[in-house]
Amino acid sequence: MECDMTKGSPLRLLLTFTIPLFIGNVFQQLYSMVDTIVVGRFVGVDALAAVGSTSGFSFMVVGFAQGLTAGFAVIVSQSYGARDMKMMRKSYAMGILCSALWSVVIAVLFYVFSEALLRLIDTPENIIKEANAYISIIYAGIGTAIFYNLFSSILRAVGDGRSPVYFLLLSSVLNIGLDLFFVIVIPLGCAGVAIATIIAQGISALVSLVYIRKRFPIFQFEKGDWKVDIPLCIRLTKIGIPGAVQFSVCALGVIIVQAAINGFGSDTVAAYSVGGKIENLVTQFFPALGMGISTFASQNLGAGDTARIRKGFRISFLIMCIGAFITFAIAYIFADKFSLIFMDSNSTSPEIISMAVQYVRTVAWFFIPLGMIFIYRTGSQGLGSGTIPLISSIAELVMRAIAAFTLPLALGYTGICFASPVAWCGAGFLIPFCYLYKMKKIEKGLALRRNINAIPS
Repeated sequence: MECDMTKGSPLRLLLTFTIPLFIGNVFQQLYSMVDTIVVGRFVGVDALAAVGSTSGFSFMVVGFAQGLTAGFAVIVSQSYGARDMKMMRKSYAMGILCSALWSVVIAVLFYVFSEALLRLIDTPENIIKEANAYISIIYAGIGTAIFYNLFSSILRAVGDGRSPVYFLLLSSVLNIGLDLFFVIVIPLGCAGVAIATIIAQGISALVSLVYIRKRFPIFQFEKGDWKVDIPLCIRLTKIGIPGAVQFSVCALGVIIVQAAINGFGSDTVAAYSVGGKIENLVTQFFPALGMGISTFASQNLGAGDTARIRKGFRISFLIMCIGAFITFAIAYIFADKFSLIFMDSNSTSPEIISMAVQYVRTVAWFFIPLGMIFIYRTGSQGLGSGTIPLISSIAELVMRAIAAFTLPLALGYTGICFASPVAWCGAGFLIPFCYLYKMKKIEKGLALRRNINAIPS
C-alpha cells in the first residue's frame, strides 16, 4: 500500500510508517538471534562463540547490502514524490541490475578470503573451523540478503512499510524450523544454521518480488525500462555506495573490537556475542525511525518542501528520545532474562552470563546518541547525501578503534563494554551539524532554481 508523505500530519505518517518497520526489524534480527540460540543450546558454548566471532564480518556484508539498496531506492522515492513514474520505474530496473552485479562481486571476494579474515583478527583456534563454516556460507548466499533489502527498500520508497513485515514473519518462522532441522535432525552445526538463514532470506526476497509485481501497477515495466542506462547506474551507485561504505566502516569498528575481545578467550567472545545480540534486538526502533525519516525526507525533497522536511526531523528527534527512554528501561531491567534465552544456565558458567548482562546494562545508558546517529545519518541519505553518512561512519570508526585499543588495557572487559558508547557519542553529536549544513545547501539550491524559473523568457 502506497503512502504519500508529502501531505498530512508528519507525526502520524512517521509513526504509522515506523512501527510496522520496527516490528519487521525485530523479526529480521531473529535470523541471527535464532542462529545463536540454536547453536548455544543444542551445540555448545564454543559453537555460540564461533557464530558470535563472525558478527563483525556478517554485519559488514549484510550492512553493505542494506546501505547499498537503501541508496538505490532514494531516486525511486524522490521520483515518486515528484510524480515522475517513468524515472521511478527506470531507477527500479537499474537498481535490480546493479544489485545482481554487486551480489556476485561480494560473494566471490569474501568467500575466497573468509578464513584469512578470521585469522587476521586472531579468532581462537578452537572455534575458527566452525566460524569459517558459518560465515563462508553467509558470504556465498549474500545475494539473497541484497535482493530482499532492495525489494524492501523499494516498498518503503513508496511508503509501504507494512508488507516487508509480513514477508519477514514468514521467513523468520521458516528460519527457526530450518535451524532446528539442520542442527538436530541433520547435525550440521554452525554450517546448518547458515544454510537455514540463506534459504529463509531467499524465500523472503522472492515473495517480495512477486508482491511488487502483483500489487503495484506503478512498477509494471514498460518498453525501454530495462535498457541499460549507464549515467543512471552511476547516479544510483554514487548514492548507494557511500551508504554501503558507511555500514562497512561501522562494521570495521565492530571487527576491531572483536579482535580485542578474541584475546580474552572463547568464553568472553560468547558473552560479548550474546550481549551484542540483545543490544541489536532492543535498539531496532532506531533504524526503523531512521528509515521513516529517510523516506519522508526523500518524498518531500522531490516535492520541494524543505520546511516540511525540517519539521519531520524535529518530530523524529522527539520520538527517538521517548523511544530511547523506553528501550533503556527494557534493556536494563531484563538484561539477565534475555541472556538466559541464549544460554542454558545449568551448563553455562555464571561468569559468562554476568559478562553478557554487564555489556547490555553499560550500553543502555547511551541509546540517545545511538538514536541520533540513525535519524541524521539515514535521514541525510534520504536527502541524497552520501558524504554525511560517510563522515559519521568514519568518526564512529575512529572513536571505536581508539576505545578498543586503550580502554581494555586499563579496564579489562569493562573497557570493551564502553567501546560502542564512545563511538556513538563521537558520531552522534557531530552528525546533526552536518545535516543542518546540508539543509541550508538544499534550500539555497531550490531558491535559486525558483528565481531562475521566475525570470520571463
